[in-house]
Amino acid sequence: MKNGLFHISTSVILVVAFLFQSASAKDSQSLSIVAAANLVYVIEPLNIEFKKVAPEITVTTVSGSSGNLVTQIVNGAPYDVLLSADMDFPRELILKGYADPKSLSAFAVGRLVIWSAKSELYLSDVASVVRNPRITRIAVANAITAPYGRAAKQALQKLGIWEECQAKYVFGENITQTTQFVATGNADAGFVALSVVLSPKLKGKGHWIDVPSELYSPLEQGAIITMHGVNNPAAQRYIDFLHSMTALRILKEYGYRIPE
Repeated sequence: MKNGLFHISTSVILVVAFLFQSASAKDSQSLSIVAAANLVYVIEPLNIEFKKVAPEITVTTVSGSSGNLVTQIVNGAPYDVLLSADMDFPRELILKGYADPKSLSAFAVGRLVIWSAKSELYLSDVASVVRNPRITRIAVANAITAPYGRAAKQALQKLGIWEECQAKYVFGENITQTTQFVATGNADAGFVALSVVLSPKLKGKGHWIDVPSELYSPLEQGAIITMHGVNNPAAQRYIDFLHSMTALRILKEYGYRIPE
């Protein structure tokens, strides 16, 4: 009789343990985000705050140039959410059938700056910096795949100096690599995101000046849910979080403007 009770008790414990594990697995969720390189520093504090309101969701993040991230998604990369440096690349995903059009929203507006890590260099205005004979290497992100590179090219074209100073340009794959060129001294100055130079890692290093916003198209940061993530409720929760007061405060701290 005792043995029978023991077997029954053991069975009950196993059933309870199975049900507990099943409930835990159901409650836990994963979310895969790909973010434009200009967001590489701000994404961590954003994810930390998101974890506070959604502790059951495990977030993984990959960064790169917006264009390359779109290519990865089109080629089958299993990402749930794309955070792009512009609205054009998310719209490209919509046109190709790889993202949910209803989920697209602008959550911030980036700012382009020209930055030098060399304290002895004086930065007055964009044209003077680019033409300065002491500045022989200027870092610019790839204008095809990186929206900040495209914005830099637009600004230089409007100033009439894009072609004139071609010999000086050192092209980075994305804003992260472009920033590294400047930070390591492989470029005397470079066109980078304000969010990068305001990050804890680089804040106070060298000096920067704004590139006037009228010289380039607005760098609206676009968030969209991919078709891979359309059935993942965590994806919409994250996009909703990006529009929360907490997220907007963090984005402002890193130099982003808030869309109207």
